This record gives sequence, C-alpha cells and structure tokens, in this order.
Amino acid sequence: MTGVKYELADIVKRFGKQLMAEKNLSPEQTKVLFNIVSCRTPVLGWNQQECNICGKVHYNYNSCGDRHCPKCQITKQAVWVDKLINATLPVKHYHIIFTVPHVLNDICLWNDRLYYDIMFSAVRRTLHSFGYTHFGAETGAVAILHSWGQNLSLHPHIHCLVPAVGFDLQGKWKHIGKYKNYLYPVHQLSDTFSGKFIDSIKRKLKKLGMPNAFAKQIEKAQDKKWVVYSEASMAGAEHVMHYLGQYTHRVAISNQRIINISDTHVTFIAKDYRDKVQKKPVTLNGVEFLKRFCMHIMPSRFVRIRRFGIYNHTVQRNQNLQFFTGAHQRAQKIEEKIETPKERIVRLIGYDPYECPFCNKGIMITIKKVPRIRSPAGELPVILWSALD
Repeated sequence: MTGVKYELADIVKRFGKQLMAEKNLSPEQTKVLFNIVSCRTPVLGWNQQECNICGKVHYNYNSCGDRHCPKCQITKQAVWVDKLINATLPVKHYHIIFTVPHVLNDICLWNDRLYYDIMFSAVRRTLHSFGYTHFGAETGAVAILHSWGQNLSLHPHIHCLVPAVGFDLQGKWKHIGKYKNYLYPVHQLSDTFSGKFIDSIKRKLKKLGMPNAFAKQIEKAQDKKWVVYSEASMAGAEHVMHYLGQYTHRVAISNQRIINISDTHVTFIAKDYRDKVQKKPVTLNGVEFLKRFCMHIMPSRFVRIRRFGIYNHTVQRNQNLQFFTGAHQRAQKIEEKIETPKERIVRLIGYDPYECPFCNKGIMITIKKVPRIRSPAGELPVILWSALD
C-alpha cells in the first residue's frame, strides 16, 4: 500500500501469539485476525495476469474482504455511497450522534450483540417518537454503529443522517426542521434516548433471569448526563452521503495511523477531542493494542448499518413511498444499464484497476486462478498460530 510503512497485519504477526496465550479468542476474533494476516498473500489464493499489449506477467494476490480489514474497505465504501446517493431524498440532512455512558461498557463486554441491538432499537424508537411529537410525520435515518474511540477504547456510539422531511398522517410529504443547527432539542433527545435504553436493558436482563445483574452500573448510568450531539444541517443528497461515507466502512484503526511498531509497543496517531482535536501519538503495549482491537470485532452476521423509517425498505414498500418522479426513475434505470460494473469502479475510485501497471496502455487478462486452501473451521486457531511470527 503506497505511503504506508506499517500495517495492522504486522502488529498481529508480531504480537498475535502473546495475545492467544493471554486471551481466549472467540471464533469471530480468530477468523478476523487470520484474515488480516492473510490478506493479499498467497494463503488466500492468487491470479496470474498478463498484459494484452506488452505481455508482462503480474501475480495478484486475493483480498480477504473482511469488514474489519483496513485494506479491503475503499472500493466497498465507494460503491455503497454511490448506491445510497441514488436512493436518498434531495433535501438537507442532520447529523445526530447517540452515545452511551462508559459506565455501561461492562454490559457491552458481556454481550455485545444484545447491547448493540438495544442501542439501535433505542435510537430508532427515539427518532420515531420525536418525528410524530414534533412534526406529526414519519421520519427516517441511516444509522451506523461505531464501537471505538480514537485510542481504541470501547466507545459505542451511533451516527445518524436524518432527512429534513417526513411522511404525514394524510399520506403527504412534509418538510421538517425549524432550526439550522439542530433538528430536535438535544437535551430532550438525550433524556428520551437514555430512558428507552435503560428500560430495554432492564427488561432484557429480567427476561434472561438476571434482574439484579449490572445493577450498580445501571444506577450510575441513570445519574449521569447522557450526550446526544447534533451538527448543522447539510444541503444536497450527494454531499450528505459522501459525508456519511466517511463513517460507513471505517474500521477501528487504519494503516495510515500506525507510525511505529517496536518489539514491545505500538505507536499510532489519535485525535485528542479534549485539546482542540489535536492529532497526538499514542503508545500501547502490543498485546494491549490487539486486545483493544478485538473489542471492536462485530458479532457474526451483525448488521452495523441500518435504515429507519422512510429510509427502510419495508416501510417504503408498505406505504408505497415514491421518492422520485417516474421520469427520474426511468432515467436512473437507463443510466444503470449503460454503465458496466468495470466502468462504475473506474468512475468511483479514479483509476482503472485492470490497466497494465507496466506499459499503462494494455489491459491485464487473467490467465490462471489459484484458489485459497479451505481448512476445517475447528482448525483455524492452529492455522492462525502457525501464520504468526
């Protein structure tokens, strides 16, 4: 990767065995770490390509495609944003961030899937209720979960892009949002969100036969001031979705942020929000770095990008919502038919990945494919161990 001296894979290779000796990794964590160290190496298979003009041969190693891998997200992000732009209302949007106090992190570490599902539910129900109480309309949002802070600490929060429009009880579109800097009063949002979240946690624990579990943490959370942050509205769907694209396929740490790896420690760049968002180096013990990274590996098949309200496909179908005119939809379908997948990738990432890197004129043609070697899932910890330094 151009301009990158160190990679996350280097950290996993150097400190992975120490991590496995100190921590019992879950199957998901084992799989992710294996994918990261194997990405773009012969382990995952490779393609032999030949230029149709100069005849040069190039070997292209396969990517792992893991959503936690910092090398596999750029193209996915570009394609996702492009699709979302075509399905977004051409109105201004508000960026709202819902955060849960750190005192409840113990519950997240105990059962992250339950915790994140309750977060999404509380956010959805909060926005839904505010849409009707403030504007008498069904609103919507695109919501994205992040679990990390800049120093890789556990900091669960959900980014929401909310359109300044809704669908009222009479079945008509209605513009909402009286203020430029916020859609709803943030203090009211905070109180409602905290109430719904705490109530859901208590109900779930009671249903699981654990009514008194985490009682101290919940009591402390009820006494704390919850934070919901709202940014100024943004005009134009394309601008909004490119802005959102900064958050969609982001992983806990990118390779560009890693500045040094020693025999014992890792140093990376982090923004200090308490000091005017200054970028500062942070140094962690190598094993501690990987332990923190593993906290942000999502549960298997967990969906961390969700659509609510009028942006939800089921709501759109049930209410027969028409975002665009028939002419606009026909033009969009024609445009989609004309542009090939290859042309779309070139347009989105700014270069042709199929162009010959030697003569810059020909096209690389795949002449041989070598697939990855499939191993039994139960043997993955052993395979990961053997792949580490």
